[in-house]
Amino acid sequence: MLRHSLGMIFTATLLIAQPDTASAQAAPTAAAKPYQVEWVYRVKYGYQGEWWKIFQKYQIAILDREKQLGYVTSYVVVRPGLHTSEDARWDYRIIINYPNQAGATHEGEVEHQLFSDRAALAKDEQRRWELTANHWDLPIHEIDPHEVAE
Repeated sequence: MLRHSLGMIFTATLLIAQPDTASAQAAPTAAAKPYQVEWVYRVKYGYQGEWWKIFQKYQIAILDREKQLGYVTSYVVVRPGLHTSEDARWDYRIIINYPNQAGATHEGEVEHQLFSDRAALAKDEQRRWELTANHWDLPIHEIDPHEVAE
């Protein structure tokens, strides 16, 4: 009888100590969710080539290094194939995928590692912004199309 009671206590202890597999497989926390951002640029007419060379020199180099370091999982650069009205016009969209929201915080750190000539960087980036007619960064949140709105 005592042996049976000890066996039941031991079994109950094992069951209590077992991890709850349902909660272990719960949805990832916000820190672990992939994070996507879109940079959109409208460049002054006639300056797209100059703007793009500066952007490649600095921003693309930074994105490539961030990808090597694992801060960025992927990125895509797109241009429009046709034209639109001026109010809807854009010239470049860069869609960046980060493994999580914290991944998006390393741009300045990587910039400092890659570009020691801070004066040249500042001069070139100032010129790029002079050529930028409009710009916005847009975090993109994927939603479940079947989820009921709150």
